[in-house]
Amino acid sequence: MKYDLFYESRGAGRIHGCRWEPQGQPKAVLQLVHGIAEHIGRFEPLIRFFNDQGYVVVAEDHMGHGRSIGEECPQGYFHGGWFTAVEDTRQLMRYTMKKYPGLPYVLLGISMGSFMVRTLIAKYPDCGISAAILCGTAWQDPKVLKAGRSLARMVCKASDEREPSGLLQKMMFGSYNQRVKDPQSPNAWLCSDAAVVDNYDGDPLCGFQPTAGLARDMLEGIHYIQQPDTLCRMRKDLPVFFIAGDQDPVGNYGAGVERCAKEFRAQGMTRVALKLYPGCRHDVLNELDCGKIRADVTEWIESTID
Repeated sequence: MKYDLFYESRGAGRIHGCRWEPQGQPKAVLQLVHGIAEHIGRFEPLIRFFNDQGYVVVAEDHMGHGRSIGEECPQGYFHGGWFTAVEDTRQLMRYTMKKYPGLPYVLLGISMGSFMVRTLIAKYPDCGISAAILCGTAWQDPKVLKAGRSLARMVCKASDEREPSGLLQKMMFGSYNQRVKDPQSPNAWLCSDAAVVDNYDGDPLCGFQPTAGLARDMLEGIHYIQQPDTLCRMRKDLPVFFIAGDQDPVGNYGAGVERCAKEFRAQGMTRVALKLYPGCRHDVLNELDCGKIRADVTEWIESTID
């Protein structure tokens, strides 16, 4: 059963969220945190899968995404910045925990959502979650990241940060198709399943150019989560599962994901697991072999919460 919900954003406007309840007694809660330029409706098949496994699933459209768009919050913009958007995700988490007290609580962050989850587990190490899954995450070269942050700030100062920037779009996403043979879409890097890419391309709520402000905010968020002072705040015994395709350009074809897991372990994290899927691209949970990948995630969750 699906339920819509709305609540006031910590930034601007109203946040749209949903709760999907399974049949029978739920075994855990899974909160899905989506990526940039998409919305929670895109993940309905994945959500139904987790419902069938006995999980309550909750998710929200981030500010400027999906049905969380309005006059106060234009498409692709985080009013108030990165941490304000993260607080919107935390609001849903706190509300859901009160509704399902005692149930294990798992965060699943996808792409930009993985950066938001990494922000949450560092800023609020005692938030009460049972585990975190980081899907399609990354580790950015500090020098490249510094240059990108400087450029994004300059663009925001020189123009309206609530408008898209072709320059920043090219900087952030322009090279992602370089290893895709004969790409049929600018978004072919997302998935090797052409039907998934076609659905994404045909969805008016997906694939839009983020505003210059959101590009800047996400880069600032990535900078925050890569700082040693941030990493050391995470709960040392929190189970974390990194999953990614080894053909995902966001995670530098696996190298950035492995670096991220290494940094977690270096800070004393004792329950870090990682799995790279050969031949898979960024949207690994919707890949051609997604049945096996989703089963791996479920198996990890259940072994963890048990």
